[in-house]
Amino acid sequence: MTSRSSKATARTSSEARAVARTQTLLKGKDGIGTVRRTTLPGGLRIVTETLPSVRSATFGIWAHVGSRDETPTLGGATHYLEHLLFKGTHRRSALDISSAIDAVGGEMNAFTAKEYTCYYARVLDTDLPLAIDVVCDMLTGSLILQEDVDAERGVILEEIAMTEDDPGDVVHDLFAKTMFGDTPLGRPVLGTVDTVEALTADRIRRFYKKHYDPTHLVVAAAGNIDHATVVRQVRRAFEKAGALTRTDAVPVAPRDGRRTIRTAGRVEVLSRRTEQAHVVLGVPGFARTDDRRWALGVLNTALGGGMSSRLFQEVREKRGLAYSVYSYTSGFADCGLFGVYAGCRPNQVHDVLKICRDELDRVATDGLTDDEIERAIGQLKGSTVLGLEDTGALMNRIGKSELCWGDQMSVDDMLTHMAAVTPDDVREVAAELLGQRPSLSVIGPLKDKQADRLHEAVA
Repeated sequence: MTSRSSKATARTSSEARAVARTQTLLKGKDGIGTVRRTTLPGGLRIVTETLPSVRSATFGIWAHVGSRDETPTLGGATHYLEHLLFKGTHRRSALDISSAIDAVGGEMNAFTAKEYTCYYARVLDTDLPLAIDVVCDMLTGSLILQEDVDAERGVILEEIAMTEDDPGDVVHDLFAKTMFGDTPLGRPVLGTVDTVEALTADRIRRFYKKHYDPTHLVVAAAGNIDHATVVRQVRRAFEKAGALTRTDAVPVAPRDGRRTIRTAGRVEVLSRRTEQAHVVLGVPGFARTDDRRWALGVLNTALGGGMSSRLFQEVREKRGLAYSVYSYTSGFADCGLFGVYAGCRPNQVHDVLKICRDELDRVATDGLTDDEIERAIGQLKGSTVLGLEDTGALMNRIGKSELCWGDQMSVDDMLTHMAAVTPDDVREVAAELLGQRPSLSVIGPLKDKQADRLHEAVA
C-alpha cells in the first residue's frame, strides 16, 4: 500500500518535472555548438554547449557570490568556503573527492573572484556522470567541520603569504584599494591574515547557507554531452541532497560600486625591498554590460595588449626600460577599471611613468590610427576564437555569460561586434576614459624623494 505522504511526494516530484523550462539559446550547425538552458522549479539554471567532435567534457557550477558580497569581518570567507567544499561531504571524504577524479585522469579545481565563484571538473566524456555527481555533492553536501576549518586556515594563510611574496600580484590589490578604498571592491579576494584567523566554522556555514541557494547557482557543461542527460543527472544529484528548493537564501544584493570610486589623482606607495618597482596607473572604466566594452577592448589591445602595442613598443622595444608592460580592463556589474602595469628598475620608475602617461594623453587627444585599430581588431578576433578551443573555456564562457548577463552570445556575434568598432568609437572611448586624471599604485624600494615625485605622474 502506498502512503498518503508517498503519493504527495510523487505528485510534487511530477509537478516539479512538468514545470522545468528548456530553451535553445544558440542553434549550431548540425547540433554542433548548440547552447541550451533548462531552469528547474527551484530556480537552478543548467546551460550546456554540445561539441560532438571532442572526447572530453567540462562540468562546472557557478555561484553568484564573491568577495564583493563580504562584510569587513567576513573578509576572505568566499575563498575560504571554496577551499572547504573540497574537504568532505556526507557521502565522501576529502580523499574520496580527489581520488574519484584522479582515478579517471580528470582535473578538478575552483576559483574565487570579486563577484562569483566557480567549481569545475574536466574529464573524458564517458566519465561525465562521475564529475557531475562529485561536483554536485561538494556544492550541496559540504560538512564544513570545525577541524577542517582549523586545518585549512593554515593553507589559506600560506596562500596569502605566497601572494604577498609576489609584488607583481600585490600591486593590483593595492590599485583596487587606491581606487575603491576600504570597500568590498577595494579589499583582496583572499582576505587578510586578521580576517582569516577570525573566521569560524559557524560563520562560514551561515555564509554558505545564505549564498549557495539554487537561485544563486548556474550549472554549466560543455563538450561531447547530451543536454537532457546532464539535466537529469544534475536534478537527481540536487534532489538526493534535498537542495533543489532551499528557501533560506537571500536575494542577490544589487551592486552599485560607482559611488565607491575615490577621487582621481590618488597615489598609494608600498615600500618594499624588491628588485623592481611595480606600478599601476589607471582610471575608472566601464561596467561589463556597457555597450562601449567592444570599443574599449580594441583600445586596450592597441594600447597595451601585445608586442605591437604602443606601450610595449615605446617602453620596452625602443627604450628597454621594462620587461613587462601592458594595459588591462576589469569590468564589474556596475563599474570598472582601466589600468597600465609596468615592472622596472626603481631608478627608472619616473621615466616609465612619464612615457605611459604621455601615451595615454596622446591617445586621449588624438586617438589611434586606422592601422592600429585594424590590427587590434584582428588580434582580438583571433585570440577570442583560439581561446575557445577546449571544453574548459567553453564551459567558462557559457557559465559566466548566464550568471553575469543572463544570456548567451555566439562567437560569430562576438566577432561581428568587434569588427563593427569604428575609429570614432575608439576615439570617443579614449577621450572619455583616458582624459580622466589617473590614480597610481607603486610597490618598490623607493626613497623618500622618489616617492614624493610620483605625484607628478597623476598631476
